Amino acid sequence: MSSMAILHTKQELLDFRATLDPRQSLGLVPTMGALHNGHKSLIQASTQANPHTIVSIFVNPTQFAPSEDLARYPRTLESDCALCETLNVSAVFAPSVEEIYPSKAQGALDEVSLLPPKSMGYVLEGFARPTHFAGVLQIVLKLFMLTRAHNAYFGQKDAQQLLLIKRMVRDLCLPIDIHSCPIVRDEFGLALSSRNVYLSPSDRTQALSLHKALESIKRAYDQGITTSQELQNIGRAELKDMDIEYLEIIDENLSLVEDLRHSYGARIVVLAVNVGGVRLLDNIWL
Repeated sequence: MSSMAILHTKQELLDFRATLDPRQSLGLVPTMGALHNGHKSLIQASTQANPHTIVSIFVNPTQFAPSEDLARYPRTLESDCALCETLNVSAVFAPSVEEIYPSKAQGALDEVSLLPPKSMGYVLEGFARPTHFAGVLQIVLKLFMLTRAHNAYFGQKDAQQLLLIKRMVRDLCLPIDIHSCPIVRDEFGLALSSRNVYLSPSDRTQALSLHKALESIKRAYDQGITTSQELQNIGRAELKDMDIEYLEIIDENLSLVEDLRHSYGARIVVLAVNVGGVRLLDNIWL
């Protein structure tokens, strides 16, 4: 195998892209680095389906609010690149902030940006973080345009993000296929996240209740309980005394589902819980 390229500028990325056979498909795995086995599963999905894969590693400032942990977010570029090379990645794109947002670097007040649909971008995660998804869509669109990838891979763990990216691709007629990949969990059931490093041992034990709550909802649904209120109560009972931000059942348009007998398509139980000062997200697709 040829050695993996590490690209830091848009021009390097464009030059690399020009060397690829246009008849072969290119996969893209957008990440913020601090790669774990969840990211590994996305990369493997891409490398198995495409002759070439680009992994982007960029801690995107526009999706962080001023009060959030941008400076604290883990950055492990050297080990991330080493992992990518073992997974047969063709190139890592690891640009600077100035490279991705040149207008801001030149002192401009703002750039052309995207706003998510009001019905999808400002509920759940978007209610807690109202500027978050505009930043996510902005960086993802830039990566799509720069790489001109045919396929992009996202984890189901960030369900709202996944659904919004699918909507952006549909609404803006973007020539790329979005592939959703299952949540990867540790041996105890905790959904893998780069933020798990902030959990103390006792917090990590408490965090296992999230998956237990989702599993209890799934069991109840499989046994015939279909009203959202009953299912939510079952989940909340597993999370007693915990700081629950939300626990809802939604469809793929992020509309709340009241009775699962009267809904079609994806039904997703989504929750956010604060554990030891760390916001943890998890979900289960019914």
